[in-house]
Amino acid sequence: ERAVMGFLIAIAIGSAIGLAVSSSKVVRTAIGSMITGLQTMPSIAWFPLAILLFGLDDSAIYFVVVLGAAPSIANGLIHGVDSMPPLLRRVGTSMGASRAGLYRDFVVPAAMPSVVAGLKQGWAFAWRSLMAGELLVVIPGAQTIGTRLQFARELSDAEGVMATMIVILVMGILVDSVVFSRLERRVLRKRGLGAQREEPGSRLLRRRELVGAAATA
Repeated sequence: ERAVMGFLIAIAIGSAIGLAVSSSKVVRTAIGSMITGLQTMPSIAWFPLAILLFGLDDSAIYFVVVLGAAPSIANGLIHGVDSMPPLLRRVGTSMGASRAGLYRDFVVPAAMPSVVAGLKQGWAFAWRSLMAGELLVVIPGAQTIGTRLQFARELSDAEGVMATMIVILVMGILVDSVVFSRLERRVLRKRGLGAQREEPGSRLLRRRELVGAAATA
């Protein structure tokens, strides 16, 4: 529950920041490099500040989970927008799309492969941040994977430690396989890059249509 809630908050914050940076040169200049710096910062380094701000509470864990995941999500969106073919933007403009419509119907769909990659990386950071938080921020009465791992260590229960670590590993693999891998395949199929590829003639026809639309702009 903590991982999901923290990750959803990180998606909202990271997406908002990513859209702001990708659409504004001023915002990119102001905080673009800071986002990359936050992404490279170990999540565990935030826990002393989180404990000072929120105490031994769930809020401290959410704080670190969001800080761990949001920069990766934002960078994924920024990279996707930056990698968008200029021709596609011109097509949207030639069709009379507003700025909001351009992002909704052209920019964001084109950026989805990078967005999904950012989500996968963000989840990995969120999951690791959560495990570190449950080891460092022990909330009385709370039964979590992290506390079980900590108790097994204190009891010198090697089997319990290994069993808990296997649970952590399996949960990470399941989330990646069930959620992100399926989402990635779906996005790639829509772009003609997955298992169900478009025929060469269809791709050529679509490309000619886009070029023709851009040429008439």
